[in-house]
Parts: sequence; structure tokens; C-alpha cells
Amino acid sequence: MAHSDVGELLRVMARLRDPEGGCPWDREQDFASIAPYTIEEAYEVADAISRGEMGELRDELGDLLFQVVFHARMAEEAGQFDFADVVEGIVEKMLRRHPHVFADDEVADAEAQTRAWEEHKAKERRAKGQHHSLLDGVTLGLPALSRAQKLQKRAARAGFDWPEVEGVMEKIAEELDEVRAELAAGDQEALQGEIGDLLFACVNLARHTGVDPETALRTSNEKFERRFRYIEQALRDAGRDIEQCTLEEMDALWNEAKGKM
Repeated sequence: MAHSDVGELLRVMARLRDPEGGCPWDREQDFASIAPYTIEEAYEVADAISRGEMGELRDELGDLLFQVVFHARMAEEAGQFDFADVVEGIVEKMLRRHPHVFADDEVADAEAQTRAWEEHKAKERRAKGQHHSLLDGVTLGLPALSRAQKLQKRAARAGFDWPEVEGVMEKIAEELDEVRAELAAGDQEALQGEIGDLLFACVNLARHTGVDPETALRTSNEKFERRFRYIEQALRDAGRDIEQCTLEEMDALWNEAKGKM
């Protein structure tokens, strides 16, 4: 039997939260306790996309939708809003932010649309009294690399940016020197700050070269994992325990892995 009605999903959620006969775990949750699961499900959607697994993507999108329904149900119970209000709000927002589609405005290309989108969001923030900074509205809950990229883009719109990528490269070299200085000084708190500055500068390099830093680091993570697993498997095949191997032996296998993947 097919279960494709959103209304049925809402009824399932209501039943899970029922104070009398619902699920004890679901009844005990609140917005704060569910938020980490919401973030996790969004990452699992991205992971399925990166691996091209459409069947998994279908399932992960369902899990992410369930998170939206969960939050909406808790808000409804608190008398704040319900799922219908969530849908109404996003539909209204999309209509408002796409006048070139739903009204008579025109945009030249995708870049122009991005600028128009940001202008619409800025107007909405001003209407709410949020007009103190170009950086208003850059969500604190974003992954640090993504948030750094968004902060830099906002500042760049005001002209606060290097005109050429060479300036970013020089900044990275400067920050690396400062990391070396703090390593020598032994000040752990200062070292943390300098490493953060170095990472921020690397995000700037990614932005200037059109590379998404989250995607770049995710790709490097996956590459590292493949190569390290290769080392583990090669040692298992040789009847060796990785914890008993020298760094030189592992490094040789790492280079072997690099030649294959």
C-alpha cells in the first residue's frame, strides 16, 4: 500500500507525539534535542548526492522531511505555528524573491539573480529592523567553512576584498608564518587563533578561485579515507597489525595508494 499523502505523514507524527499512546522517545523531545538530528539528516542528503546514490537520496530526503514535520508538530503543540504555516511561508517567500518568474521583473543571468536575491533578503532584514550590518543574517549554525565563505562574500559586496588572488596567497603565507611563531612561543590559545586565521584565509583562496571549501574538504576527507583503508587492507593481507608498523612502512603504502587512487 502506497503512503504518499503528506497528510498521512502529519498524522503519523501526531500519533508519535500523542501523550497517551505515542512513542516515549518522540514525546520527550524538544526543539533543542531534535536540532542535531535535523543537521545530521541534511548532511546525509548531501552525502547521498555526492555518491550519486538516488535510492539513498530518496530515503534521506524523507528523513529530512520528517525532521521538518517533527519541528512543525512541536510548534503546533506550543500554539506557535503548524506545518501548513511553514508551507505557506516558504511559498510566499519564493514568490516574493522571484519576481522575474512570478511577476514582470527581468534578470540578465544567474549572477544577476543572485544579487537580486541578496537584495531581497537585505530588504526583508531591514523591514524586521535588522539593518545594522551587511553581515546580518549569516547563520551562526552553518559549518565554519561555509559561514566563513558567506561572511567573505558579504564583505566583498562592499569592496572589502583582494582584487587579485595573489593577495590571498600572500595572506596565507603571512598567516602560516604567524602559526609558526605561536608554535615556537608555546601559547596554545594564541595558536588556536592563528590556525583559525589560516583556515579563514584558505577559505578566501577557495572563494577567489571558484572552489566551494566544504566540497573541497569533503573530497579530501574521502580521498584520505580511501588511501588509509588501502594501507589497512594491505597490512591485513600481509598478516600485519597496523599498530606495530613504522611510519616509514605506512608512508610507503600511502604512496602506493596514491598511485592507484
